[in-house]
Amino acid sequence: MPTGTYNLIDQPCVPVRWKPGSTTSGDDALPDLVGLRELMVRSHDIESLAVADAPAHAALLRVLYALTATVADLTDQGSEGDWDERRLDVLDTGQFLPGRVDAYFEQYRERFFLFAPGGRPWMQDPRLAKQCDAANTAGVNKLIVTRPSGNNHSWFRHDTDTAPELPSAPEAFLSLLVWHYYGPSGRCSSREVNGVKTASATAGPLRTALSYHPEGDSLFETLLAGLVPPEDSVNGQEDLCPWEQEDLPDPDHPPRQAMGPRSRHTGRSQHALLLLPDETSTHVRDAFITWAYRGERMPREDDYLIWQTSQQGNRYPRPADAGRALWRDLDALLLQHPPAGSAHPQQPRVFRTADQVSEDLRVRALGFDQEGQAKDTQFIDASTPAVLGYAEDNDPRTVPAVGRLRQFGELYGRRLDRAVKRAWAAYVRDAKADGAAWAAEAGARYWPRAEAEFWARFRLLDRTGDVDDGGFDPAATRRAFLRLAEEAYDTVTAPVTRTLRGAKAVSQARIDLYGGTPKTRAAVPAPRAKTKEPTA
Repeated sequence: MPTGTYNLIDQPCVPVRWKPGSTTSGDDALPDLVGLRELMVRSHDIESLAVADAPAHAALLRVLYALTATVADLTDQGSEGDWDERRLDVLDTGQFLPGRVDAYFEQYRERFFLFAPGGRPWMQDPRLAKQCDAANTAGVNKLIVTRPSGNNHSWFRHDTDTAPELPSAPEAFLSLLVWHYYGPSGRCSSREVNGVKTASATAGPLRTALSYHPEGDSLFETLLAGLVPPEDSVNGQEDLCPWEQEDLPDPDHPPRQAMGPRSRHTGRSQHALLLLPDETSTHVRDAFITWAYRGERMPREDDYLIWQTSQQGNRYPRPADAGRALWRDLDALLLQHPPAGSAHPQQPRVFRTADQVSEDLRVRALGFDQEGQAKDTQFIDASTPAVLGYAEDNDPRTVPAVGRLRQFGELYGRRLDRAVKRAWAAYVRDAKADGAAWAAEAGARYWPRAEAEFWARFRLLDRTGDVDDGGFDPAATRRAFLRLAEEAYDTVTAPVTRTLRGAKAVSQARIDLYGGTPKTRAAVPAPRAKTKEPTA
């Protein structure tokens, strides 16, 4: 395959999962990978994306939302402000019109080459070939975030920088997206612009964050539900994605301002990359990875994040936490104004209108538990049952019960954590002992069972609107979560109860499961909620 012919429009680059019963025009099997054109045209036959890496999945969805808004003619409110009605018209059509999809990709065909020596490859900066040191490239192991590079630890496999396995073009395409959205801050490859060489990058717009997406029965439904209504001031002709911009951005000037949802969700990268293909243009042999803007950072704006406020009054996205189950965020997704707490969570903007597409939408949470700089911990990919029918606009009487249900679950989880830590400190007779081992075991026993209890009670809530609070029973709910906390506490502390000292420590600390006494609460205060924004 000659260099420069791998075009994302037609070449297979996106893994998909087809709906049962989907067929091809001939006798061939349905492909596991499709190009962007086939993805859009056949989105109604595709059940979902099959991207294994959660950050790549979240990044790709944002790109597909931008494409969807264009081919569905939903880039602005329109002259009559009928955006919601036009989206429903597209939904009733049952698919994206192939003619509109073809027209868009024909207009920007030259901008969708993954490799384009002498041209402008997709979401890359060809100037890096001259502005960066060709003898000090990043290498393919640095490009693929699941591989170890340099002195970093191995995740899934062992690789060496001296003899790397070249990634395929589809693999490099998804890794390119991960860098644009989740790239770390800190030192990177040097880039010389206007005679000044620097090597420091700012963290990507989604680094450390967890994003939430409505998910339907088909990719077509998922993409329409994931669209965010543009503000009244948005001009669809000006709200452009990076590949639609006439010129490349000037790295010596402040980043371009977002002009609407499409540019807000695709044009906020803090990193510049350039992929170098092998002789066949089917694999990547090397890459440049460096900063995009010198000393500047785009405001962190995104419509798929839960936004919180720190104790210092700064707004930041709820961080991805591999140890936190998705049900604990549910009321913040369904309520426009979740129960007030020290963090004051704000509902992701996409969920204010997603239920207009369907009340049977699920929620998909995608993220990367990581630090602002180099440390990466774990991918996060979780989903709920169909829950958006419980959104506040649809079911204002039941949704508060969802919040109270979640609060009970978290209340006894916190009390359990405090109780086992206090029991350990009393047993070892060291007030400073943190009891981390007991706390971890107790949490591992409590939280999975609490999640099952939450969903069991969630499914029992009445949605007719005829029953106050959806039939929520606070007393029974309290007893259920307390029982789970008691069982976890008894199991974890049982080994030390065979001694008098251990039995006494366990017995005295057990009272924290029930809220403790005023004297106990003063002596062992509950841990404060962490509302300090993550470093990025």
